[in-house]
Amino acid sequence: MRTLVLGSGGRESALAWALNRSTSVTELVCAPGNPGTEGFAATLDVDIADPDAVVDAARLMAADLVVVGPEGPLVAGVADALRAAGVKVFGPDANAARIEGSKTHAKELMDRAGIRTARWSSFDSVDKAVAFADELGPPYVVKADGLAAGKGVIVTEDRETAVEAIRDCLEKDRFGEAGATVVVEEYLDGEEVSLIAVTDGSTVVPFEPAQDYKRAFDGDRGPNTGGMGCYSPVPACPPDVAERMVHDVVEPMVAATRAAGAPFSGAIYAGLVLTAEGPRVLEFNARFGDPETQALLPRLRSDFGELALACAEGDLAGAQLEWDEEVCVGVVLASGGYPAAYPTGLEISGLEAAAAVDGVEVFHAGTARRDGTIVTSGGRVLVVSALAPTFERARALAYDAASRIDFEGKHVREDIALKAQISERSNA
Repeated sequence: MRTLVLGSGGRESALAWALNRSTSVTELVCAPGNPGTEGFAATLDVDIADPDAVVDAARLMAADLVVVGPEGPLVAGVADALRAAGVKVFGPDANAARIEGSKTHAKELMDRAGIRTARWSSFDSVDKAVAFADELGPPYVVKADGLAAGKGVIVTEDRETAVEAIRDCLEKDRFGEAGATVVVEEYLDGEEVSLIAVTDGSTVVPFEPAQDYKRAFDGDRGPNTGGMGCYSPVPACPPDVAERMVHDVVEPMVAATRAAGAPFSGAIYAGLVLTAEGPRVLEFNARFGDPETQALLPRLRSDFGELALACAEGDLAGAQLEWDEEVCVGVVLASGGYPAAYPTGLEISGLEAAAAVDGVEVFHAGTARRDGTIVTSGGRVLVVSALAPTFERARALAYDAASRIDFEGKHVREDIALKAQISERSNA
């Protein structure tokens, strides 16, 4: 099976890595890929947000399957164009991807389907948004309605910061069209869990839960990021709770998109909070999570290529996934300054030494090749994922590998999966 992967981030690195292990994949191409994927996949320089260019690329290589990684191309209609051209694609059409492209749209679908979420409302007026925030009280939660690379969410106890976040979107145009509307919602207290499933619009095949770390600094301090680390499985979300979330959250959303005339095919991601009253939804995404993918796929024993193709062909009925009993911890190595301004073009050393650590995979995210040297090119530069029998061991391996990699300003959270390790010890 000739397979084309669209994207260049850490998620796409992990998707390509899993596809490369598939017995059904005979040729693998990444567009544009990164220095990490160059070791096992060909690269293709194409504008992945341009549907026509992607169709041309797929035809050029006679792709049997195209796997779309990032949300941007999905919202831009790349999957629509591929399907119209007769190319099998893993990823939802643009209309279905609106569950991520518009938080207001997703909340409306949730309300219609009876999916439990936070009390919320959306606004294009600063005064009305502030009034609703005052009604809800602290902690305040303000979200840009559209795509903002994981940085459009502000959670704060400080009213002035919340008001400034509203003004940033509606008056200062900080997020452009994505911030033309803001969602203000109730704060949900509890552990966050990411639940990802693959669906062909009818059958839902869930992955095991994962937990990521959104804040920039240890102790969940600092601004929101795209994610600073992740682990799987999640001790706080045992199988019975995960099954209930699939039944009460994911399956109803898949049914809601179908009822709305936008059947969903691809990876659907539910971000939830385990509140005292039970799981409630924070958000839906229309693709695999990043960095969740880097902590999930190393544990997946099933053939990911076969799974992706079955999804694209609408043939998931009866599919079940097999998981490694070992745990996985993924640690993000970020550029200094991220998620605000950060330098690029900084030389990276120690990659081979890190990859030599037992049980470790190094997934490139924001890297580039310059004059034969690998340099930084993004905020989240690398993800080091370690597979081991225990969280204590997986953390030790991941942080050992991360310590071997160096670039100027490197920033790493030191508490990834620490909660899971503590839980593991208390239950021993």
